[in-house]
Order: sequence, then structure tokens, then C-alpha cells
Amino acid sequence: MPIYFVSKVLQQSEVNYPPIEKLVYVLTHTARRLRRYFLAHSILVMTDQPIKHILRNPESSGRLAKWAIQLGEYEINFSPRQAVKGQILADFLLETTEKVDHSPNVTASNHVWELHTDGTSSEEGVGAGLVLTSPEGEEHTYALRFYFYASNNETEYEALLSGLRIASEMGIKHLRAYVDSQIVAQQVNGAFEAKDASMKQYLQLVEKISKHFESLEVVQIPRNKNKKADVLSKLTTLTFDHLHKKVLVEVLKDKSVDENIVVATVEEKESC
Repeated sequence: MPIYFVSKVLQQSEVNYPPIEKLVYVLTHTARRLRRYFLAHSILVMTDQPIKHILRNPESSGRLAKWAIQLGEYEINFSPRQAVKGQILADFLLETTEKVDHSPNVTASNHVWELHTDGTSSEEGVGAGLVLTSPEGEEHTYALRFYFYASNNETEYEALLSGLRIASEMGIKHLRAYVDSQIVAQQVNGAFEAKDASMKQYLQLVEKISKHFESLEVVQIPRNKNKKADVLSKLTTLTFDHLHKKVLVEVLKDKSVDENIVVATVEEKESC
């Protein structure tokens, strides 16, 4: 009895993966999304491809080595796929996904908004920066000042949550969020477990607000590719003279995970 299915559209460089790497990547992605099942049960993978040998090859490196380590925590067994009918559902989902992705009535890449977030916590101040980009390339920039102490991981979550709230209020349904925090990205995607109580609360809030979107993807990127959000997150100690557009500065008085109602004021700063 089928109880769950996982579907993912390959993006950017993922499209260029060799066929065998795509299969291993699909298995890794499925394990992340169905982590509770993979931890609780022995998993039998029916395939006619040498995935088992690829994962157990000591000479594997790069992506394959990383995926092999991630899958190593689960009890996964491989068996040859004999009956073609056992592959019918997977083939159907693959074909349906391709048709849906290219349909003009369903979200394509040019309908997805992009969100870049970054948080900072130092002696000079605590804050976050957001850059929300429309499918047409129009940027909406925000800087957030925090009137509370927060760790680096907490500020990263605060930045992501604020961006998700803004996008939700704007009626955005399809969003791809870029963060440079490995902890936040991997916890949201299910690869890392949130053990700290504070992290668990933040993760629950992200999962709750994610329901407002028809599609939401959280992607980790290097810090050097997140410079705009990084600069905005440091506006608590910088002047606005170097900016060439209006920046909205929101002040948060309480953490998102606190029970108190957050009362935010917005200051509009216009550069010269």
C-alpha cells in the first residue's frame, strides 16, 4: 500500500549530474524527507542500477562520498528489480512531474520568488538582512534590528522567519529561500536533527509558516554569494550613505519563539 511519495525537480547544476549520481541523490533526498520512516524501519530499495556498489566504493569522493555518509545511518538494503509493474508508480510520478513543471498554469522557474537572508550577532549589535527578489528581478530589501540577545543560529532563523512572513503577507505562493547557515538549511530540510530546545522551537515555526506556500525550498549557499543580505544584517553599525535605494528597517522587540506578541515598527531610511 503506497503511503508516501517524494518528488523533486532538479535545479541548476543538479540537472548535469551523471545518471547514477542522480539516482543516489534521489535516494538521499528521499531519506531526508522521510527520515522518521528510514530511522524506524529497514528500507528495501528495488533497483536495476548499481547504487549499492557506488555507495560502498571506498574510492568514491565528492558528492557521492557525502551522500554515502548520510545514508550510512540508515538500514538500507538493495534488491534487483524484477517485476516491471513494481516501477509503475515511480515512472508515473516522474512523467507527471515533467508535465507539471512545463505546464504554463503551474509554477515554473520564472514564477518563483527568491529570498536571501542572513543574520548577525556581535558586540556591536544583533540583526538580520533580507533581500526578496520577484520573478521579474525587482528587489525588496529589509534590515531588521533586534532588541534582544540572540545567538548566530537564532538570528539566522529569525531572518528566515521574517522573510517567510513578509513573503506570505505579500501573497507569494512559490518561494526559494537562500541561507548561508548550514545548521538552518540542514535542519529545515531534515538532514540535521534539532536537538537544542530553542532550535526545535524555531524549526516548528518554520514548518508552520511553510504551510502558507504551495512550494518552498530552502537552499544553503556560500557566504560570498549572500553579500547583499550580509551587508543589510550589519546595518545596526553602518550608516545608510552607501545605499542607493530605500531600505525598510524593522525593529523586533521579542524573539519569534517567545509567547509575547511581537510589536514591530518600520522606519523608512532614504539615502541621499
